[in-house]
Amino acid sequence: MKSLLSILLIISNFLVTADAGDWPSWRGPARDDVSKEKGLLKSWPSNGPKKVWMSNDAGLGYAGFSVANGALYTMGAFGGTEKLIAYRAISSSATNKKVWELEVGDLLTNGWGDGPRTTPTVSNGKVYALGGKGNLVCADAKTGKKLWDVHMVKDLGGKVPGWGYTESVLVDDGRVICTPGDKGGALAALDANSGKILWRSEEFTEPAQYSSPIVINHGGKRQYVQLVMKKLVGLDAKNGKVVWVSDWPGKVAVIPTPIYSDGHVYISSGYGIGCKLVELTSSGAKDVYDNKIMKNHHGGVIKIGEHVYGYSDGYGWVCQNFKTGELVWNEKKALGKGAIAYADGHLYCLGEGDGRVILIEATPKGWNPKGEFTISPQTKQRNPKGKVWTHPVISNGKMYLRDQELIFCYDISS
Repeated sequence: MKSLLSILLIISNFLVTADAGDWPSWRGPARDDVSKEKGLLKSWPSNGPKKVWMSNDAGLGYAGFSVANGALYTMGAFGGTEKLIAYRAISSSATNKKVWELEVGDLLTNGWGDGPRTTPTVSNGKVYALGGKGNLVCADAKTGKKLWDVHMVKDLGGKVPGWGYTESVLVDDGRVICTPGDKGGALAALDANSGKILWRSEEFTEPAQYSSPIVINHGGKRQYVQLVMKKLVGLDAKNGKVVWVSDWPGKVAVIPTPIYSDGHVYISSGYGIGCKLVELTSSGAKDVYDNKIMKNHHGGVIKIGEHVYGYSDGYGWVCQNFKTGELVWNEKKALGKGAIAYADGHLYCLGEGDGRVILIEATPKGWNPKGEFTISPQTKQRNPKGKVWTHPVISNGKMYLRDQELIFCYDISS
């Protein structure tokens, strides 16, 4: 009875009033990876910020984090299945344990490491999670009870991309926006409460890739923007009709999420492709520039002020002028390839090869480090071809990192 009461107490306290620093989706509330938080450390001690807790039971995979209402959500592979997992975002113990878990679907197997790659999305008391093989589940965010599921292949006629489904679904205005890909319509809108199909992008039938959609308001119209291998597209949010489309010479894989700012959309891809800025006009979209300064593979690109920051294959860590595409500065030696996050005037740069994290000022004046540390311990279960690929998340004064089954929470508040 005492054990049952303890569990009920955990669940009853699981969803508290939403905090302004919550991070309920891939790349945050606005899907731009820009945290609005203030009062964070401007520099780190020699051994890095304080580790608050860690967990070693998250399962395998590269899934990211959402933090909302006192809970942290992610995914992991356990044996032959993938699961959606919930933790308390702040633990009173140095070892945090799962509050609940829910089976999502069959295990994605892959030469670079098995398991899920997506980030759950939290909205209106529900959490949505997409498995690597295409099963999308909606669960009660408090209890983990499954409310509905829809399969990208079996129900929507999509085709699993070569490295699995990796998009983090967008929840907007009662719709779940996902990208099953293929002839039935590359994108689909599902009712957020029931999973019922609301529309398919019948005019746009490209195969799915690895990017995640964003929502924008432009020209008096709400649109969903998505990048696939050969196209960047804007769809009418109400019906999935094509508003505009722009060509893109992607190859192998296109992964980074588009960035929207002031009537312009910025995209980047690795494998030697580069980046492009398009201006949205009354007649469609026109290229502003297209160059190879930012060849971002999968670590993400962030716009701060008039500049974008991220890791570019060949250039290293890069600051680029958003409007002109010109290189402002680059740094090759300080840290290898990796992912990036932003909060309170600083960039958090994670090296995928060694697990080093370096705090730098977000400034066009150059690479200015303010502290570093290395994730420890590191997993012994990572695929030999895999690396530390889960992006950092900043939420409510904490930084969350992952290396396969290991999750780390650090206190970065000042």
